[in-house]
Amino acid sequence: MNDLVKFRFYENALQANRDKQILAENGINGFIANEQLIQSDWLLSQAVGGIQLQVFKDDFDEAEKILKEYEENESFALEVEHTIENPEFDFVCPKCGSNHIYQDEKPGGGFGLGILIIGIPIKIPKNLYHCYYCGNEFKH
Repeated sequence: MNDLVKFRFYENALQANRDKQILAENGINGFIANEQLIQSDWLLSQAVGGIQLQVFKDDFDEAEKILKEYEENESFALEVEHTIENPEFDFVCPKCGSNHIYQDEKPGGGFGLGILIIGIPIKIPKNLYHCYYCGNEFKH
């Protein structure tokens, strides 16, 4: 008899259903356990081991291979999608490696100081950069 085994654990149902769909598209049946329970009371997540994606024992190795390939392809697609040919800056986001970044145009601390000292607002940039892709804020 081909038994169901616990394949992966998830914090939210969206990720579990995405992986279940990927497996289904590749001919592997997956079943999600604890989804309704955790969605009705998320505090029970730790007690029941999170949302579980289960597959048949015979499909376990193939399912791992399929999801591993999907994740590798997805990370490559994100790399390509978030890289531009002629970036404005010659550095990348330290968090995700994207070169889709922009400099913060808000005035820094010198703005108010300029008004107090000489009566003229002076725009001194904060030297903060933001990543369009992951939202990271960093100094360079």
